[in-house]
Amino acid sequence: MLWYLPRKYRPPILFKILLVCELPVTIALLALFGIASPDLYRTRLWQDGADNGFNSSPDQMVYELANYRPYDVPHQWSQFLTNFNLVISVLSMFFMLVKAPLFVLNVFYPPLSIVIHTGLTALYLISAVFQASPDMTDPAHPQPGVPWYLSKNCNVARRPSNVGYCQQAKSGFACTVIMLVIFAVHLGLAIFSCFPTEETREKQRQRLARRMTLEDLKDLKSPTYPMAPTTPGGTALPPMTPRTTAFNRLGGTTDLPLRNHFTVPKSPSPHPPQNFSIPSPPHSPSPPLGNGILNGIANSSAGESSSSASASQLQSQTQGGQTQTQIPMYFPPPPKKATK
Repeated sequence: MLWYLPRKYRPPILFKILLVCELPVTIALLALFGIASPDLYRTRLWQDGADNGFNSSPDQMVYELANYRPYDVPHQWSQFLTNFNLVISVLSMFFMLVKAPLFVLNVFYPPLSIVIHTGLTALYLISAVFQASPDMTDPAHPQPGVPWYLSKNCNVARRPSNVGYCQQAKSGFACTVIMLVIFAVHLGLAIFSCFPTEETREKQRQRLARRMTLEDLKDLKSPTYPMAPTTPGGTALPPMTPRTTAFNRLGGTTDLPLRNHFTVPKSPSPHPPQNFSIPSPPHSPSPPLGNGILNGIANSSAGESSSSASASQLQSQTQGGQTQTQIPMYFPPPPKKATK
C-alpha cells in the first residue's frame, strides 16, 4: 500500500475550537508569568508559609550554605521555575501565531501537529509538576503535598499584601493545567487523524491501481520503422534548393553572355533571313551591303538592364558572284557586380 500522509483533521471543527480556547489562556499565562518574573512574590509566599509553619524558610538556605552544606531549593521556590514558566509561555504564543495561519492554509498537517504538541505538552507537564511539588527540606516543617497557596485559602496569609500574590500564583497554576489539557487534546486529535479511514484506504487502492497501470503502459515499446531517405532515389543530380539558387545568384553565375552566343540552332528557321544591316548613304563609295544574316545576339541575365545586351553586325562581301558570311569578333561587356 502507498505511503499515507494525513492532511485533514477529523473533525476539523474541533481544531478550531481548541485554537479559540488556546488564545485567551496563552495571553493570560504570558501576563501572569511575565509579572511574576524575576521574583515578585515567590520569596514572599515562601516566607509567609514559613511564618505560618506550612513549609521551610528561605533563611535555611543561608544557614546551610554558611555551614558549607549542600542545599537544594525546592522546585516551587526556585528561580529556575520562574524563568521556565516565562519561556514556555512565550514559546506557546509563538506556536499559536504560527499554526493558526498554517491551519487556514491547509498545510498544518497532523504529523506536524503531533511533533509540536508533544513538546508543548511535555513542557507544561513539567511546569505543573514543579509548581505542585512538595517541600521536605525542613524536617521541622515538612510539606508533603502541594504548596499552601494552592491547597489553602489565600486569606490565611500572615501579611494581607500577600493575598493578591497568592491569587496570582493560583491563577498561574490553573492556567498551566488548562493549557496542558488543551495541548493534550491537540495531541490526541492529531494522532487520531493520522489513522486512515476505510474511505481513505479505498482512495489509496485506486491511486495504486492507476500507478500500476501507468507503469505497465510505460513498459510497452512502440514498433520501430526504418527511416526513409531524405531525398528521392534515382536522381543523378543533386536537388535544387532555394539555398543553391541564392548562392548561384550571389556568385554571379547567371552573367554568362557567351553561353547563347555560340549556340548552334538545332533546326533551320522556316523564315528567310532578314537584312539587319544599315543601308549605305548615297554618297558612300562602298556598295550597299547584301542580305545580312543575324550572326549573334548577346543575351544577358533576366531582369538586367538593356544596356548589357548588344547586337553584332553582319558583314557580307561578294567575291566572284558568291556571298561570303563572316562572324565578327565579339567582345563581351565587363561582368557586373552581383547585387546582394
